[in-house]
Amino acid sequence: MAALYSKGRFLGFKRGQRAQHENTALIQLENVNSKEETTYYEGKRVAYLFRAPTAKKGSNIRCMWGRITRPHGNSGVVRAKFRHNLPPSAMGSTVRVMMYPSNI
Repeated sequence: MAALYSKGRFLGFKRGQRAQHENTALIQLENVNSKEETTYYEGKRVAYLFRAPTAKKGSNIRCMWGRITRPHGNSGVVRAKFRHNLPPSAMGSTVRVMMYPSNI
């Protein structure tokens, strides 16, 4: 059975020399090391799961959804836009890169 998601790491936000653009997150994909390998992941959904202090609907776990938009550099890093910008406390944490929608 195929996996429903692969892992990625939220590295930080897109930035220039002076300005940081919080509306675009940089994600390092697991076992992806080149720009060519990232083309499969373009358009895929990304989920950032975290624990909240209070329960809603019987669970403390919340989710923020985003989508991979394009590669960033040549080393397997991609840019992603989330519906709500990721918080800075999420830097370095794991995200789930869903294997849908399929573009094959």
